[in-house]
Amino acid sequence: MLDWLKSVVDFISTPSISLTLILLMFPFVFPPTAWFETWHRRLGLHNLWTNRGGLVMFSVITLIFVWGFTDVNFSKILGKPDNVPIMILIYSVFFFLWLAMKSAYENDAHIAAGEPVQEYYPPEDKVLVWPDLVYIELIALILMMVFLLVWSIGLPAPLEEPANPSLSPNPAKAPWYFLGLQEMLVYFDPWLAGVVFPSLIIVGLMAIPYLDSDRKGSGYYSFAGRRTAVFVFLFGWLVLWVFLIVVGTFFRGPNWNFFGPFEEWSVTKVVPLININLSEYVWVKLLRVGLPANPLVRESVGIIMLVLYFGLTPVMLARGKLRPLLDKLGSIRYSLIIFLALAMVLLPIKMYLRWTLNLHYIISIPEAFFNI
Repeated sequence: MLDWLKSVVDFISTPSISLTLILLMFPFVFPPTAWFETWHRRLGLHNLWTNRGGLVMFSVITLIFVWGFTDVNFSKILGKPDNVPIMILIYSVFFFLWLAMKSAYENDAHIAAGEPVQEYYPPEDKVLVWPDLVYIELIALILMMVFLLVWSIGLPAPLEEPANPSLSPNPAKAPWYFLGLQEMLVYFDPWLAGVVFPSLIIVGLMAIPYLDSDRKGSGYYSFAGRRTAVFVFLFGWLVLWVFLIVVGTFFRGPNWNFFGPFEEWSVTKVVPLININLSEYVWVKLLRVGLPANPLVRESVGIIMLVLYFGLTPVMLARGKLRPLLDKLGSIRYSLIIFLALAMVLLPIKMYLRWTLNLHYIISIPEAFFNI
């Protein structure tokens, strides 16, 4: 029975399956519109953000880790000192996400009833920097130092021998906080995964207050007034960053192949992959002719697809569901927000194209070191 259940977990853990399940459930867990909010409550998912919901999520995560330590293969992954921060990350993500959403739903209920939010304090109720703030920060600093000291003694840093160019580790993994970028490198060129996407993430987060200056939810937790903004942020953070870190930590093994959590990491596992560019699909497989010598002609289909993706999609959305957003923000800020959102969505699209069609590049111009 346990072996059968482990095989089911290994199958569901396959990134193509797990990502699909996450994408299907995500808008119902964090409803971006009133329609999703209706089903969110019909399915009882709003109970996730109650005290009982937080206890259930904490118990499920703990049960998975305890079960994992009873398995020979999974315990080797969980027991690595490098992976301890990932376990703490998972607990921290779920706890603070639950705490924020719980406060947001409670504040929305207060606002609907015409009552002040929980973060509201009368003007005469002041908090002094000393001793109220600095004293709490000092206690937190001391507790964190004690925690790090005990951690460093009980779980020594995994220092290895000096780098040997003739003997590379397999798999060679970046530090856990860079595993998301390393996973992106599987699907995009280094100039995109290592430079463009991180820059868009940093600049996009910095630009959010200037692009969407709505004062709703400013200074207090709220979800009802900022559904779309919260949904987009959580999608980029949870799905396109935390999920990639978890995949790189627990599911990427030797030769950078996918392994289930209960599957043995064997260097002999062979996964046949023949990655093909979009231009080869069009000219060679579909039209049955040779690739054109001119790189612009050769990659014309991919260029047209990306131009339509970034150029036509914002117009179609503006004429449909996102018309209120365009009227609220104006054309310039609307265009910037949609561009950042489309660039973010391009990652899961490329991942699915690689998993289903073995698509390597949508545009491949190695003559100019330009590949997408």
